[in-house]
Amino acid sequence: MVNGKTVAVIVAAGRGSRAGPGGPKQYRLLAGEPILARTARAFLDHPDIDAVRIIIHRDDGNEYESAMSGIRDHPKLLAPVHGGAERQDSVRLGLESLSSENPSSVLIHDAARPFIDYNSIAKIVAALAENDGAIAALPVHDTIKKAGAGDTIKATIPRDAIWRAQTPQGFKYNKILAAHRRAEGKALTDDAAVAEAAGLSIRLVRSSPDNMKITQAEDFGMAEKILSRTSAQMEYRTGIGFDVHAFEDGNAVVICGVKIPHSAKLKGHSDADVGMHALTDAIFGAVSAGDIGDHFPPSDPQWKGAPSRIFLEKARDVVSDQNGEITHCDVTLICEAPKIGPHRGAMREALSKILRIEENSVSVKATTSEQLGFTGRREGIAALANATIALPRGR
Repeated sequence: MVNGKTVAVIVAAGRGSRAGPGGPKQYRLLAGEPILARTARAFLDHPDIDAVRIIIHRDDGNEYESAMSGIRDHPKLLAPVHGGAERQDSVRLGLESLSSENPSSVLIHDAARPFIDYNSIAKIVAALAENDGAIAALPVHDTIKKAGAGDTIKATIPRDAIWRAQTPQGFKYNKILAAHRRAEGKALTDDAAVAEAAGLSIRLVRSSPDNMKITQAEDFGMAEKILSRTSAQMEYRTGIGFDVHAFEDGNAVVICGVKIPHSAKLKGHSDADVGMHALTDAIFGAVSAGDIGDHFPPSDPQWKGAPSRIFLEKARDVVSDQNGEITHCDVTLICEAPKIGPHRGAMREALSKILRIEENSVSVKATTSEQLGFTGRREGIAALANATIALPRGR
C-alpha cells in the first residue's frame, strides 16, 4: 500500500464533439445519473482514495453544479479547477492545483469512463508502492494490422506485447508533476506517454473490458447494455409513504415543489409539501432508513418553514450512499381542490430534477375521495407515494 495521501484527478474539461449533440458528454445522463457523477462516485467511495479533484472547462460551472448536486458536499470532494486548451494542459493544471494537498500519489482518470471498478482502482494504488506509475490496460487479442496507402495492409504487428491503455493512470505525484512540466507544449497522447518521455517506470495493470470510454454517440448504447447486465446483480425494493396536511388561512399551497394559488394553505412545521413528504418517506422506507421525522424532527426549530426539497434530497442521498439508484416513483394526491391536472407536468419536472432521474420515471396523479372524509370536506390534502429502488445484492 502507498504511504501518504492518494488523490484522484478526474479530467472533465473536454467538449466531447464526437459524441454528437446534447452538450459535453460528461454531463449527459446515463440511466438517470450524470456520467461525471457516476465516475466521481467510484473514487469518492473507494477507501484507497483520500480526495478527488475534478478538472472542468471554464464555461461549465453551472453544468458541474447540476451534475454533482447530489455529492458536492462529500468530504473527499475538492473544489473543481479549470482546465486548459488541451487535455495535457488540463492535467498539468490539475496537478499544479494539488500542491497544498501534498499527495504522495495521484490517479488520473477520464470523466467519460464511468464503469471503472473497485478492484482496478485498488490494484493500481497497490502497484504504486513499487513503481513510478501504473495504468489500467487490457492485452490485445485481435490480430493487429498496419495500414499502408489506400488502406491496404502494410504489415502484421505481433500482438503478444500489445496492450490497450485505459485510465486511471496512477503515478507518484512529484514525478508526474515534474514530467508534465517538462512536456508542456508537446503533443503526447496520455499521461503514461508523458511519464515515459521522462523515463519513469510504468506498470501495466489488467483492468476490465467494461472500463470503456464513452467517445462516440453509439457508445451510449453500449454503456446502457453494460448497465443492463450489471443490473442483474441488483435487488429491487419498494417503499410506500403516506402523509396528510390540514388547510389553514392562506392563499396558496405547495405540492411536489409547485406553488398553486388556492383559498387556503397547508399547515405544517416546514412548507407542508404533502406530496414531497409522502415521497420522502417512501424512499426512506425502501432502504430501511426510518422516516422523515427521524431525519428532520418537527421539534427542531431549524426546519420551521423549510422547503421540503431538503428532505427529498436527503432521501436521495441516503440511497446514493448505499450505492443504490431510484428507478421510479409514483405520487397520488387526494383532494377535492385545488385542481392538480394543470400542474402535473411542472410537478414531475421538479421531482425528476431533485431525484436526478428521467421525467418519464416520475408519475404524479390525483383523485378525490368522492366528498367523503376530511378530504371530501375540503379540510386538507392526503398523499400516497411509492418508490422503487435498486440496491446491490448483499449490501
